[in-house]
Amino acid sequence: MLTAVIFIAILSVLILVHEFGHFIMARRVGVRVETFSLGFGPKLLSRKGKDTEYVLCAIPFGGYVKLAGDNLEEYKGASHEYFSKSPAKRFGIVFCGPLLNYAMGFVCFWFIFVAGYPKLTTAVGGLIDGLGAKAAGIEAGDRIVAVDGTRVEYWEDLQRLIQAKNAASPLEVSVTRNHKTLVLSVPVQEKSVTDILGKKHTVGLIGIIPADDTVTVKHGPLAAFSLAWQRVWELTDLTYEAIWRMVTGQMSMRESVTGPLGMFYITHKVASLGIIAIIHFMATISISLCIFNLLPIPALDGGHLLLLAIEKIRGKGLSAKAERVLSQIGFSFIIALALAVTYNDIVRIWGDKIAKMLR
Repeated sequence: MLTAVIFIAILSVLILVHEFGHFIMARRVGVRVETFSLGFGPKLLSRKGKDTEYVLCAIPFGGYVKLAGDNLEEYKGASHEYFSKSPAKRFGIVFCGPLLNYAMGFVCFWFIFVAGYPKLTTAVGGLIDGLGAKAAGIEAGDRIVAVDGTRVEYWEDLQRLIQAKNAASPLEVSVTRNHKTLVLSVPVQEKSVTDILGKKHTVGLIGIIPADDTVTVKHGPLAAFSLAWQRVWELTDLTYEAIWRMVTGQMSMRESVTGPLGMFYITHKVASLGIIAIIHFMATISISLCIFNLLPIPALDGGHLLLLAIEKIRGKGLSAKAERVLSQIGFSFIIALALAVTYNDIVRIWGDKIAKMLR
């Protein structure tokens, strides 16, 4: 039950921020907003403002703002209607939804860096037989303080240094044990691994497992600003590269894309890790939602932006019939994608259990 509440809360915040972006920009350029809806389906709550009806609906998986005259078949030429505005102003209305999702992701990451987040220390929790660390004399309970003279505090930095090494020469690893510092020569073994983008890399291994030992790391507001931007940029770059690799067939969409069921499953796992993990998950989804919405597919914001760019170049927009056909194609694609992703989520998460039940 708690997972469902957290999941719906995350979705609602992301949708509310997205639709508020469209809403606030429409109001700014003088377009009347007739309806601001959080959710779809039957109305649960409704409140009428001066020009806008604010609605909460029963199905939380979405939302929308209804702008006056945003359909060519309804457009009457009034100054407060969507199609009465220039392509640049309409571009701003459409773009501001994804933009606020992107900004929200940044703010969430900034908050995480300021409030503090857990990081694994370099304490060794276990060793893998047959690899260099055990043979060199490293023991569970040791704390690694330097690798080849480079000091390390956190496991991710230690892991990065080890993986960058090859088997040509051993590592000089400094560890503390019983308040003493030991310097050990540790042989490296190379292994081919596949990363989250489906690329193969050769990495160095010495066979150590981290202990369940974390510290809370905090940064000042200015340092957190820089770190948050760095994290947002890394996530953006990773997402676009993943999309490109899926489009070109270098990466399996089935194993890489998740939908509402997969998000619910992840929420269940994340919720047990605390509020910082939940905010991190929400930040990641918010950035992903922005990027997905900007894809040049009809029915998505990116599709509308593409049509506005074409209108600007041509000097006139498409006909009402052409826009209707493109929208229908876009909606059909989105529905087909949603069904495929949901099916993949079911197979990936519950496939083994279903197979056992059918035996």
